[in-house]
Amino acid sequence: MRSKSLKQRGVYEPGPTAASGESRETKPRSRAGRRLFVLDTNVLMHDPTAIFRFEEHDVYLPMVVLEELDAHKTGLSEASRNVRQVSRFLDDMMRDATKEQIDRGLQLPSGYSGNHGKNPSTGRLFFQTRQLPSVLPDGLPGQGGDNAILAQVLALQNEHKDERVILVSKDINLRIKAAVLGVHAEDYYSDKTLEDADILYSGMTALPADFWERHGKDMRSWKEADRTFYEITGPAVRDWRPNQGVFEDIPEGIEGLVRKMSGDTATIQLTRDHRNERHNVWGVTARNREQNFALNLLMDPEIDFVTVLGPAGTGKTLLALAAGLMQTLETNRFVEIIMTRVTIPLGEDIGFLPGTEEEKMEPWMGALMDNLEVLTGSQEGGNWGRAATNDLLRNRIKIRSLNFMRGRTFLNRFLILDEAQNLTPKQMKALITRAGPGTKLACLGNIAQIDTPYLTEMTSGLTYAVNRFRGWPHSGHVTLVRGERSRLADFASDIL
Repeated sequence: MRSKSLKQRGVYEPGPTAASGESRETKPRSRAGRRLFVLDTNVLMHDPTAIFRFEEHDVYLPMVVLEELDAHKTGLSEASRNVRQVSRFLDDMMRDATKEQIDRGLQLPSGYSGNHGKNPSTGRLFFQTRQLPSVLPDGLPGQGGDNAILAQVLALQNEHKDERVILVSKDINLRIKAAVLGVHAEDYYSDKTLEDADILYSGMTALPADFWERHGKDMRSWKEADRTFYEITGPAVRDWRPNQGVFEDIPEGIEGLVRKMSGDTATIQLTRDHRNERHNVWGVTARNREQNFALNLLMDPEIDFVTVLGPAGTGKTLLALAAGLMQTLETNRFVEIIMTRVTIPLGEDIGFLPGTEEEKMEPWMGALMDNLEVLTGSQEGGNWGRAATNDLLRNRIKIRSLNFMRGRTFLNRFLILDEAQNLTPKQMKALITRAGPGTKLACLGNIAQIDTPYLTEMTSGLTYAVNRFRGWPHSGHVTLVRGERSRLADFASDIL
C-alpha cells in the first residue's frame, strides 16, 4: 500500500488550480531580496526536509544531484533512509505537475510542520530541465560530481542577474572550490543549534563574589530529608536553568543544584558530596567539582536524562557505569543496564562480524570492559572472586547496537549511550524516544572528537540534545574539564 502523500499528511497545501487563472505558479513575483539556493547531495542525505527549510527563497536541484541520490538509495544506513524520504517528498510534489509547471518551478508546501516554529516555506523548487552552458575553467572536468554542480551554479549566476545564487553544501572542499571560482557557498545551517561550540551550555555557573550581599537579604533555608535547601531571590537567578550546578569558587564554598525556578526566585539544593568516601558510588568517589555534579545528576531519581561532555580521561563512562550499577544492584531502581554506542570505523555496518548482536558489539565496548575492570579491581576473594563478580555484572549489563533500536521501548532500564557526539539530531531523537517509563538515559561524549562525515560540533546530536533539554526540569547536564587518568595522559592531551 502506498504511503500517505504530503497532502494527506497535512504537509502539502496546493494553491488554486491553473484552470482558475489564479495559480500561484503564474503569479508575477518580485525578485528583490530573493535567493536561489542550489543544494548539494550531502545536504539532502543529512536532512531530507532541507528543501522546505529556506522560507520564501527558491531551491534548485541539479540533475547530477538526482543521479547521486539514486546511487545512494539502497541500504540500511541513516543516509540511505534519508535519500528514500527525499525521493518520496519529490514524488508527492511532482505527482500531478505538468512539464510546464515543473519548468516554472513547483510551489514548495507551505504547511510543512517540521520547521519548529520558523517561517513556512513559500518559495519554489526548480529542477535542471535543460543543459546549461559550462563556464568552468579549462582543465577542470565538469562531467560529474562536485564540478558538475559548480558548473550549474556558475551558469545560473549568469542567467539570474536579479537573484542571488548560493551553493549549499556540507562538503568543505566544494565550498573552497566555489569560493575560488567566485561562487557564494555556505554550509547547511538549519540544524545548527549554536554558532560557536565554545558557548555551549556547561551545566554549571560560578556565583560572583558579591552574590550573598546582593541576594542574601531575603534568603530562606530549611532541611528536608537530610538535604539542605535555599530559596534565593534576585536578578542573577533569571539566567539559571533547572538542575544547573551553582558553586562558590572558594575553599569550602557551597555547591548546589537549581531545583525550582519562578521568575527571579530559585530554590537551590546542596549537592551530596561524593568526594567523601562515605558517599561513594559503587566504590567510586568524585575527584573534582564537575564529577561531583555529574554523580549527583546520575543518582537523582527525579532526573530522567543526563548529558555529560568532556575530553578523554575525564571519567564520563566510569561515573555513568558506577551510578548504573549502584541503582541496579543496590537500590534495585532499574532492572538492568543497557550500554550502546555508535559504531564508526571505516564503515558503520557491524553485520560482517561473527556472532550475536552482543558479540558483534564487544569489539566496540573496550571502554566498558576497561571500566568494569576498575570497578571490580578491589573486590575481595582474589582472581576467583573478581571473576565471579564480573560474571554477575555481565548478567545485568547488556550491550546493544544502535542499528537495532528502532521500534523498541526500554522499561525500567539505565541506558548509557557512549560516543554520542557521532549521532545526528535525528538519530538522537530516535534513541531518546526509545525510553519508556522508569528508564534513565545518560548520553556521554566529546564534541571535539567527531568521526561522522559532515557532522560538526554545532550540528552534532549531542550538542542538539544539550541545547534543547537545558530548560526541562527532569534533565541535567555537566561538562567535565579535568582529566583523571594519569600524568602521561594529561600531559599528552595538553601538548599533542
